[in-house]
Amino acid sequence: MKQLKLICFIGLIALIPMMVGCATSVPIGGIYTKVKLPVDGEYAMSEATKVGTAECTSILNMVATGDASIQAAMENGNISKIHHVDWDVENILGVYGVYTVTVYGE
Repeated sequence: MKQLKLICFIGLIALIPMMVGCATSVPIGGIYTKVKLPVDGEYAMSEATKVGTAECTSILNMVATGDASIQAAMENGNISKIHHVDWDVENILGVYGVYTVTVYGE
């Protein structure tokens, strides 16, 4: 009986981090996240003719590397005037994540 209580207690402790969390302005899935979100935009009447991307990766929510800045995406797409910016996120259990900034412009 004591073992069953101990197992239930450990299970409850393991579930608490999944049930509580911080409020964020972006949707986050506890197991899997794949979202595309707007960052900013001027939405001029003209069409965006160029696209540039930049990304960074995260491993185990402990190490993150890369340059996912708007400036890097502009340089990668040879963009001088921004039309709008999107942000893509894909994260699996916090083990591996890819964060991509996409800049559309001229």
